[in-house]
Amino acid sequence: MRFCWSAFFIFAVFLLAAVPSPSQVTASSNAGADPGYFASWFSRVDRTQAEQPHWATPLATTTPRLEEEFRSDTFWQTNNSGITTENHGAAKGLELIPAERVEVILVAPPAYMVHNNPAVQDGFGDWGFLIKYRILSSNEEHGKYILTAFFQTTLPTGQYKNGATDAIITPTIAYGKGFGAFDLQGTLGVTLPTGNEAKIGRTYPWNNAFQYHLYRKFWPEVEVNYTHFQDGPDNGQTQVFMTPGLVIGRIHLWKRLALTVGGGIQIATTHFHRNNHNGIFSVRFPF
Repeated sequence: MRFCWSAFFIFAVFLLAAVPSPSQVTASSNAGADPGYFASWFSRVDRTQAEQPHWATPLATTTPRLEEEFRSDTFWQTNNSGITTENHGAAKGLELIPAERVEVILVAPPAYMVHNNPAVQDGFGDWGFLIKYRILSSNEEHGKYILTAFFQTTLPTGQYKNGATDAIITPTIAYGKGFGAFDLQGTLGVTLPTGNEAKIGRTYPWNNAFQYHLYRKFWPEVEVNYTHFQDGPDNGQTQVFMTPGLVIGRIHLWKRLALTVGGGIQIATTHFHRNNHNGIFSVRFPF
């Protein structure tokens, strides 16, 4: 597991060091040479991100913003019997902006699940990928809003029942609006199993993060994480978490490379809940 994450991070740093800076690309263009797709990569990233608000990515809610970063999260989920399952990686990974208005996670490394229960085997979860398309956006100077469509797919590759029995597709619409130092970022989607729906079930996740920008690098937040279950073992149930947390960043490290960290706790507010008092810790390396 550690090798998997390290390999992705090393690739990101290599990409950062190997690709010429925007100033070098401009100089090459002025000299009449075509800088090429990869040589102009970060110029394209800068243009794309300059057209959207510069908020922090929330802890649990997927941001509608397009990011170029390596990310790894850890979840601690305590079930109703008091047993805590550790989710290392949370199926995050290397996020890239290959074209204007587009972000991809082509292969999200599977999370590694530690159950702390001798009756349940630890192992890797499902592989997946995510594509974002930013429909419209405006930066801080022109309205501070954004609207993005997601398409996520997970593949049934989990070990020892640590994943789903069939592939799942999750179309999602994401939105955001800023008001001074305050911002709202949210997502609304549906998980659609490609088979065995009676066992897997559908879910309708609706997440909203309310953030406040404080002292340049501090982003205290409260998230509302809503999930309604259809079919499957929890058919008709609804689970809601309130998630207070804090995100800190970006902290400059080297050239384009920066560090953002965050943490929080999910507290169940509905009678029905699969788990409660879940810890979240997130590390991101934007570049």
